Amino acid sequence: MHAVTLESVPSAPAVAEVDTPRPEAGELLVKVAVASLNGIDIATAAGYTQAFMEHRFPLVLGQDFAGTVEALAEGVEGFAVGDVVFGVVMKPFLGAGSLAQYVTVPAGHGVARIPAGVTTGDAGALGVAGVTAQVSLDAVALAEGETVLISGASGGVGALAVQLAAARGATVIATARPGAQADFVTGLTDAAVHVVDFTGDLQAQVRTIAPDGVDTVLHLAGDGAALAALLRPGGRLASATGLSQDDVKDHDVTVHTIMSAPDAKILTSLAEQVAAGALRVPVTATYPLEQATQAFAAFAGTPGKITVSCS
Repeated sequence: MHAVTLESVPSAPAVAEVDTPRPEAGELLVKVAVASLNGIDIATAAGYTQAFMEHRFPLVLGQDFAGTVEALAEGVEGFAVGDVVFGVVMKPFLGAGSLAQYVTVPAGHGVARIPAGVTTGDAGALGVAGVTAQVSLDAVALAEGETVLISGASGGVGALAVQLAAARGATVIATARPGAQADFVTGLTDAAVHVVDFTGDLQAQVRTIAPDGVDTVLHLAGDGAALAALLRPGGRLASATGLSQDDVKDHDVTVHTIMSAPDAKILTSLAEQVAAGALRVPVTATYPLEQATQAFAAFAGTPGKITVSCS
């Protein structure tokens, strides 16, 4: 099969021919229709993840996927050949990813059926970003009437978090560059979103909107300690980029370091919100598998989600 691979790290991803994987006990073989890029794929190619996870080469990149169950291994229950599914590749190593024509995934974790009304294009970009956004908001227990600052709002996680936070009745302050990036963020929801320019005086801009500090922060990009300083005393921060409580000892705030777990329940909940029209998956660019290297080159400058068509 064709797949986006790395022969070593750090190195540039390339489309290469590799062996089609065979599902082991408890796994599904999925024919991938759509996959998407996430920050971990960029970090892996740059060599940043090698200290944290085993790498198996040739390393096939990708976590998000949507496609059709092609085969079932021994011990699989609850799925059948032909089921249309989506999710996140959950394995204890990197190398058997979803940016490929086929992927094997554990049937018991990280995979769910795609409900009616959701396209494979949307489902293939929903897993990692949607779960991270949902888990982050749940960690800080964002409630109606509270104010949340979302740093990195134009990225895949941030774009979904803006919508989910607005749906909870929160006041949303979102960081973005002025111009097209800010327009993208304000267009995510019918609710009012306060966009602040992270390249300017962020503290002054946020304090103008929330003079006493914000109730919660979603740290998806930027300087976490500086963002923590914008919280009111007793405020809560969820960090998807590794900030810990020890990093903000001088502030009366609580930090939740996010490790998202994409189980079938949360995946299904997110997809049902998409089906109902309550949540929009912000896919802004799609590339064929053979041009996936161009997708990687475009990642940093593209808001929302980039998908790769693998079929």
